[in-house]
Amino acid sequence: MHGEKRERILRVLLNEPNGTLTKYRVAKLSETSTSWTIEYLQTLQKRRLVKETKVVKIESLLDIWESISRKPLHYDFFMDSPSKFLKKIDMDYALTTYFAENLLNHYLFPSSADIYVVKDDIPKWKDKIVKKGLVGKGNFRLLVYDPHVLYKKQKIKGLWVASTPQVLLDLKREGGVCQEAYDIMVKKYVRAKRN
Repeated sequence: MHGEKRERILRVLLNEPNGTLTKYRVAKLSETSTSWTIEYLQTLQKRRLVKETKVVKIESLLDIWESISRKPLHYDFFMDSPSKFLKKIDMDYALTTYFAENLLNHYLFPSSADIYVVKDDIPKWKDKIVKKGLVGKGNFRLLVYDPHVLYKKQKIKGLWVASTPQVLLDLKREGGVCQEAYDIMVKKYVRAKRN
């Protein structure tokens, strides 16, 4: 549970790294106790990664996040046109990795759609997917993780995409060509957040 709490705090900080959030607000947005949030922020501050709630080293904080995160539970499917399917879906989700990076940065070919979904919705997702696709390793993967992963999702070209820090973490965790995309994208993100 502590890993999940730390991830939530890191997700909030990396989405708003300019230090405008109060510690109380970070706790509220990360859905963790104020005392636990303050304690973790002090730990990060001792490591010189943050100053109060301002992120001093974005990439280092992403490295910390990667070191404490675990791979999400996933279900594999094959779908002819993932984007068409998702544009018609009426459930909560957020794209990450290939599709998300393509929408945000246009470096990777969107070869597979990795989608964060809410655990309780899995039976509904499976029901809808088998009507349009196939079960088994393919180009469409449902990821089940902490629901906070949907924090700050954004709509791009009719598709819900996870927050940029979440996509960065997932690209880094995926490795290979996703690491290349991460290297390009993180530099742009750091520049944008410094201005």
